[in-house]
Amino acid sequence: MKLIGIEEHYLTADVRAAWAAASLAATDPSVAIHSGEVERRLLDVADQRLALMDETGLDVQVLSLTTPALHDLGPQGVDLARRANDAVAEACARHPDRFQALATLPVGSPDSAMLELERCVLTLGFKGTMLCGRIGDRNLDHPELSPIFESAARLGVPILLHPRTPPPTVRSAYYSGFTPEVDAAFAIYGLGWHYDAGIQFIRLVLAGTFDRLPDLQVILGHWGEVVLFYAERLAAMDRVSGLKHPIDTYLRRNLYVTASGMFSAGYLARALAIVGADRLLFSTDYPYQYRPGRDARRFVAECGLDDAGKTAFAYGNWERLTQGVSL
Repeated sequence: MKLIGIEEHYLTADVRAAWAAASLAATDPSVAIHSGEVERRLLDVADQRLALMDETGLDVQVLSLTTPALHDLGPQGVDLARRANDAVAEACARHPDRFQALATLPVGSPDSAMLELERCVLTLGFKGTMLCGRIGDRNLDHPELSPIFESAARLGVPILLHPRTPPPTVRSAYYSGFTPEVDAAFAIYGLGWHYDAGIQFIRLVLAGTFDRLPDLQVILGHWGEVVLFYAERLAAMDRVSGLKHPIDTYLRRNLYVTASGMFSAGYLARALAIVGADRLLFSTDYPYQYRPGRDARRFVAECGLDDAGKTAFAYGNWERLTQGVSL
């Protein structure tokens, strides 16, 4: 059975240098985790990555620029995005049976981001794009960012909403008071990342994004970034939301969820109950959740789905979601 991981990350040397030049590590502790072995694996899109994919049992990686991507880099992001996308397109061309890609966008310049998404999908053959939460003080539902979502809906490609670090004021209020190392871990991969990504999706729902763009498809990692586990409480907002449909409708019509290396049959079962078998996607969250010993393939084999469900989860749902684009 083919196995496609749809949330698998890379980094380029010039993006890393741009983060350093902008002193992002001073405001975003996630920048510091992109070092050592993690950084080496992120920068490699060749033989070692392929060998590690084989070791965990993954046939295809869908490559996306890791968080915080270009969200804090302003106008220089336009050129950086183009260079990153061209570089990953070359990797996909060298290994077309092993790599696919999601577009990196200069999100600080929404009109340029819209054009770059069109170039990546229509010219480079990318499968969609990935966004990493807020852009400055703007949440993803801000009207200025609507060209990005409109472009994705028009092209018929999905948007993966990736976690990013909460802003300093939020970290100070909720994720501080321990050691610097614990504060950082708590605010990023311990919990803060995931609340932040889930909140961005719910903001898109409450802002009426999916009423205006009913065909837009969004992906959340880590089994729905907490959202699915509070679906019943979110539904209580139906009486005040003013939306065209119950919130449950958007979960089943506009949301896909992926594992992101959290190989839990219990979490899969919860996702299955909320969004349905045709909206489950596989991923390993490489290199952050790298799992050797063909662990990826073992999880699919033992996840509890029937044969048709396993096929859909392993690759079928992704191929159906990304089977074509339109203008």
